[in-house]
Amino acid sequence: MSWLDTSIMTQRGVAKGAVRATHYLTEAKQGTYHYTMGPYSAPVLHVQPGDRIVVETRDAFEGKITSEQDRLADKLNVPFLNPQNGPIMVEGAEKGDTIAVYIESMVPRGANPRGTCCMIPNFGALTGTDYTATLNDPLPEKIRKIDLDEHGVYWSKRVTLPYKPHIGTLSCSPEIDSINSLTPDNHGGNMDLPDMGPDSITYLPVRSPGGRVFIGDAHACQGDGEVCGVAVEYATTTTIRVDLIKAWTIAWPRLENAEVIMAIGSARPLEDATRIAYKELVLWMAAEYGYDKWDAYMMLSQCGRVRLGNFVDPKYTVGAAITKKYLALAP
Repeated sequence: MSWLDTSIMTQRGVAKGAVRATHYLTEAKQGTYHYTMGPYSAPVLHVQPGDRIVVETRDAFEGKITSEQDRLADKLNVPFLNPQNGPIMVEGAEKGDTIAVYIESMVPRGANPRGTCCMIPNFGALTGTDYTATLNDPLPEKIRKIDLDEHGVYWSKRVTLPYKPHIGTLSCSPEIDSINSLTPDNHGGNMDLPDMGPDSITYLPVRSPGGRVFIGDAHACQGDGEVCGVAVEYATTTTIRVDLIKAWTIAWPRLENAEVIMAIGSARPLEDATRIAYKELVLWMAAEYGYDKWDAYMMLSQCGRVRLGNFVDPKYTVGAAITKKYLALAP
């Protein structure tokens, strides 16, 4: 039996684990990619719970950086970064529901796929930024183009990094605001959480009719924190399956995989993102797994796990997790 058979998505979703129609969201079908997530853009796809969607994502720079000799000022137009596929409308999704997004696979796209990492002036964790203002000069601009495939990320002739893909930006629409694709918040967004890869389910709060799912910003690999501000950004063919959980109202995104459940918070400063994530995890354990709230709080102090998404974006992201084996052992 797969862990998916006992997942929240399968147990509580409308589709009950059934795989229904398959849709192809190609570059041609997408047409215009989006740099904001909100309730105002025209839908590109309507799907039913249980449907599979094969999505052609562009890299965070929309493929504009082609050489290590490029000048970023000539290529990038900030804040028009992180192009998003979508919005995808899920039939029956209403405010107060939750949409589940199961990532089946992420495959590099292109005849000779390459990823891009770079240092962008006034961006990153170890330099002055617009939000962390200093009088120091910006760090130097630097571009790395990196060969990759499903077996590895070939950083240099000596160093091969594991191919551990994940989706950097995933969200439903906020209820009224249109939020740029660089900023994470309680709708999801640019969370850059390395756990959000193949064989994981992300749960997103629905705040507008149809949910309006946006997806993009794929990473071939990324360390905790995305410290220079950029992962190995690349174009993918990403296959997802969506389901709908009626009347499951969550305040912030959540994640589930074979090993853990995780609550996700995004804020500045970093400790507030951590507080949000742990608060949501405590309340989740109390509401659905039989724990006394204060016992859950104290126990997480002993066995809670924290995953750092990014601490470079306009808001930082943290996931707080507990191993599933403890969930069946509530006092």
